Amino acid sequence: MSLYSEAVARSVGLDEVTVENILFSASMHDLGKISTPDHILLKAGQLDAAEWEIMKQHTVVGASILSGSDSEVIKLGEVIARSHHEKWDGSGYPDGLKGNEIPIAARVVAIADVFDALSSKRPYKKSFSEEKTFAIIAEGSGNHFDPKVVDAFFAVKEEILAIKQKYAEK
Repeated sequence: MSLYSEAVARSVGLDEVTVENILFSASMHDLGKISTPDHILLKAGQLDAAEWEIMKQHTVVGASILSGSDSEVIKLGEVIARSHHEKWDGSGYPDGLKGNEIPIAARVVAIADVFDALSSKRPYKKSFSEEKTFAIIAEGSGNHFDPKVVDAFFAVKEEILAIKQKYAEK
């Protein structure tokens, strides 16, 4: 996930210091899930409304855990943890940020996170094909994702696939 984020961050044109900080910060995006009960995290079926509200709190919890650091990487991790589920159209959480209100690092990590989630097996779903994964991401341009970040993602599609292949579960 961090390597996907690094590739997209570089492709979107961020400076090398920011790209490196995203590389090291991206893995903190779901830190707050340590507060989410296993029966929710590992549930094989769809979450009910109450479970979904608990799950959404991982963004706030993760940001809280990371808050107050002097480290640029940890500060960026706090921003990413809180904002990686915000959506370009404002329908995300926890703050309902829209468009450029969403920090660019969170927009980059969001697309990498979704790619990873869609293309990987989870307790609640099988992995999607590459074709379906890329189609879902393309369809999310302008609503779920920043169109500029989607373009950057597709510009490094082969690099993304090489990373996935290199680290594929054996």
